[in-house]
Amino acid sequence: MNTLASEPSAYLKSAAHQPVHWLPWGESAFARAQAEHKPILLDIGAVWCHWCHVMDGESYEDSSVAEILNRDFVCIKVDRDERPDVDARYQRAVQALSGQGGWPLTAFLTPDGEVFFGGTYFPPDNNQYGRPGFRRVLMEISRAFREEGDRIASNARAIREHVTQTLNESRPGTADEAMLAAAADQMARLFDVRYGGFGSAPKFPHPAAIQFLLARWHDANAGLAWQREIVDKTLSGMAKGGIRDHLGGGFHRYSVDERWIVPHFEKMSYDNSELLRAYLSAYQAFGTPLYKEVATGIVDWVLEVMADQEHAAFATSQDADLTFGDDGDYWTWTLEEARAELTAAEGTVVSSVFDISETGEMHHNTKKNVLWWKQDPAGDDEWPVLRTAMRKLKAARDRRPAPFVDRTAYVNWNAMMAGAFLQAGAVLDRPECNALALKILERIWTLAWNAQTGMTHVLGGGRAEPNGMLEDNVQAAAAFLDAYEATGESSWLERTISVMTYCERAHGDPAGGYFDLAEKRDTGGGGGSGGGRAYLATRAKPVQDAPTPSPNGVAALVLARLWAMTDKTEWRERLGRQIAAFAGRVQELSLYGSTFLRAIDWALRPITRIEVSGPSGAGPACAMHLLALQTYRPRTVIIRKITAAPNATVCVGTSCSLPVSTPEKLAELLEQ
Repeated sequence: MNTLASEPSAYLKSAAHQPVHWLPWGESAFARAQAEHKPILLDIGAVWCHWCHVMDGESYEDSSVAEILNRDFVCIKVDRDERPDVDARYQRAVQALSGQGGWPLTAFLTPDGEVFFGGTYFPPDNNQYGRPGFRRVLMEISRAFREEGDRIASNARAIREHVTQTLNESRPGTADEAMLAAAADQMARLFDVRYGGFGSAPKFPHPAAIQFLLARWHDANAGLAWQREIVDKTLSGMAKGGIRDHLGGGFHRYSVDERWIVPHFEKMSYDNSELLRAYLSAYQAFGTPLYKEVATGIVDWVLEVMADQEHAAFATSQDADLTFGDDGDYWTWTLEEARAELTAAEGTVVSSVFDISETGEMHHNTKKNVLWWKQDPAGDDEWPVLRTAMRKLKAARDRRPAPFVDRTAYVNWNAMMAGAFLQAGAVLDRPECNALALKILERIWTLAWNAQTGMTHVLGGGRAEPNGMLEDNVQAAAAFLDAYEATGESSWLERTISVMTYCERAHGDPAGGYFDLAEKRDTGGGGGSGGGRAYLATRAKPVQDAPTPSPNGVAALVLARLWAMTDKTEWRERLGRQIAAFAGRVQELSLYGSTFLRAIDWALRPITRIEVSGPSGAGPACAMHLLALQTYRPRTVIIRKITAAPNATVCVGTSCSLPVSTPEKLAELLEQ
């Protein structure tokens, strides 16, 4: 009755034991709802999602709730990581109804797949968290579907029309320098001057905004202190907060408080790849040791936990919890647990630095402490004591049963992490990062790419479906350009061109911008004009960063880099069309359009082109190439050519330097 055990998704497999008669997204589920004339309960979540586990434990594992669901509904469960296309559309529908989205997404659909009611987490009983109880909701939805068919149909049509209208986020406009300045000013107004970051609780990292403001600071010749203050306070605030895993490295998904102290403990590949880039870039620009330490910690965590060296892939996520009712217990410490692993002197230093006390920060267990950096050790002699203590706590935590790691390898997130690892390989001088990243990108090209259908969504395992998603294609293209800059091998540039040529054909709109789904892609859920096609038939044109970088923003960055690398007008023209298609939305998006803002910055401001020639292998040319990769300049492309004599030139805009032949001379040029 529950058919999820054979599904490849970790999230769907985790629900295989539940008494609810779950079906995966697909034709058969919608056909059943139509044949039985029942409403559909659509649950969209992820294996890393804390509140998904809570709702599973409270409701979907309850036999009395399952009895209602099995009698009155057809129940479909979707993994949002597997099907971001489904999630994006139904999120918009539920947001239109309730004013909020997120996971678990709980939507009630007509048999044709159109939303007529929905929300996110529903507690089992009334008056918890100010939300209606799930049993009551189910009974009322079932009654309304039976008795108020006309009202249900009218609501569904209205919501569908709203979703259809809002999926296209393009709005034509003209980009100019004033637009960039206004966006930076808007970010400054959202900046939390006390703790860093943007807005208040809950507080999410916004690495694309950090990169945008860092570039503006650099362009102003370090003249605008407020831009650096936003970057520094945000990066240092996150680095010292509990959102950072001080023992194992990497970052949790977001903080529930404005001070970055108490996180939602899941760790996402996409968050950590973008944060790795932000900390590396800030370290390159400012030389702050803390930023190098944080970046090193992200790399170490990825290599230890997320990297599959044998099969060349990065995992998707690490769960927040071990079991239902556990709220980050793996990651947190009671005072007694910490003292049991440390000497008295170590315990004193650790308690002082990380604010470990009898009363911690976790509401479900007030003795549990989140490790956050309250203050530095009191003196130089305490630093080695602290480092020893942290190694002991890490070893002790490693002996605990660890939260689940979803090892599904998605092309978009693998490409993002591979690109970040190529930057880390140069900036941190860690060749193992380059080796793994290039191996993974080669595997993406070999196993995921198809010239007719583009990139598959899942890397490996022989899974051709789902495919046809813009994000997989443009993130792979961006990482291929990173590989071209890191190696100088022209095949990576050629692969990027192949992917972007496909995107123009399959995703492109003559009016400008790219659709999220390929034109002839199977939507994978049917029943004629209904069954999910009601929503998936309308292709979206996204430009918001939500929660990953906007695929249209990434596409624009790739076009800008291709233009700078090849000097071909076709890429400049495509970039111009791409910018013009969305420029009218920039003012209102501000913080949530940061990736696209970065692309506008590339389109409007001078680009630095560093060309290094010379023999391969150790020598001046190799040293100049590494120096170019390690030096921060916004809007930079690096070209490596194999010739007999070593030399390098730097062009900024239309002005080029004379050739130099040593790393020292190149450093002087880049300093200027």
